[in-house]
Amino acid sequence: MSTAHKYGDHVDTDVIIPARYLASQDEKELASHCMEDIDANFHAKAKPGDIIVAGLNFGCGSSREHAPVAIKASGISCVIAKSFARIFYRNAINIGLAILECPEAAEGINDGDNVSVNFDTGIITDNTTGKTYQAEPFPEFIRHMIEDGGLMASLKKAKK
Repeated sequence: MSTAHKYGDHVDTDVIIPARYLASQDEKELASHCMEDIDANFHAKAKPGDIIVAGLNFGCGSSREHAPVAIKASGISCVIAKSFARIFYRNAINIGLAILECPEAAEGINDGDNVSVNFDTGIITDNTTGKTYQAEPFPEFIRHMIEDGGLMASLKKAKK
């Protein structure tokens, strides 16, 4: 079970990881600045396995891969949103960050709720309220790609 960190609509990549940190490729440094312009305490309160819940168009803005990398390096296990910017969606899968589009869950889950996700079935459970939501589960090949740590890790594993 994971704690939900909830944000609104149109959280763009400049908010996820501010441009002033883009010179770094260090995942720990990126994680230390993740979401700081929208939530100054995010780095201190985000724990491994936690979940981000957001509204419409999460990850809009520039196509920087730094944004999903910063989220994943922060220990976030999944982002649930009403919708995602398409390039963010693809970048997240490419680096192995699980993301689920589920408008009902994004609307119903509150900040601080305890949430669990079954990636095989797409069932999202808000353990705080007892409500369940159905997201479209990933196809098996994408689920394996995420489990392997992203596209490149999956390709390296397949070569072995």
